[in-house]
Amino acid sequence: MYIIFVGFWILLNGRFTVEILVFGLVISAVMYLFICKFLGYSVHKDICLLKSTGILIWYILVLLKEIVEANIKVLKFVYSPKYVPEPAIYYFKTDLKSGFAKVLFANSITLTPGTVTVSVHDDEFCVHALDISLAEGIEEGGFVHILRKMEGMW
Repeated sequence: MYIIFVGFWILLNGRFTVEILVFGLVISAVMYLFICKFLGYSVHKDICLLKSTGILIWYILVLLKEIVEANIKVLKFVYSPKYVPEPAIYYFKTDLKSGFAKVLFANSITLTPGTVTVSVHDDEFCVHALDISLAEGIEEGGFVHILRKMEGMW
């Protein structure tokens, strides 16, 4: 976070001099100490964030792949008369522990075409799918495995 503060300081100044850098380092240190003391932030959280950056990028790539695959499936339903969608409400449970992981998973389901997360209650998800084939296996898909690894790092 400290490096982000320094970078933001330099970006907002619009030019780079030694004075701006030194003043930015001092101001950023004060800001970082403030958020550590009053906002519950810590160096440990910075380290966890750096460790999970690779997994977060992996998650985004898997999400993009799933979005493209779901788009192709939905296009088949829309443009082909032989495919008749069977809408379904699909309930399943997950073993994700953190609220952040559950929200990220629910939003990822909703971002994927053909599926919408209707509700999340404790560990149970309710998903509406354009076709049952879009919802099958969603509880053990690529998203969940990556989110479990993320939770293990936090």
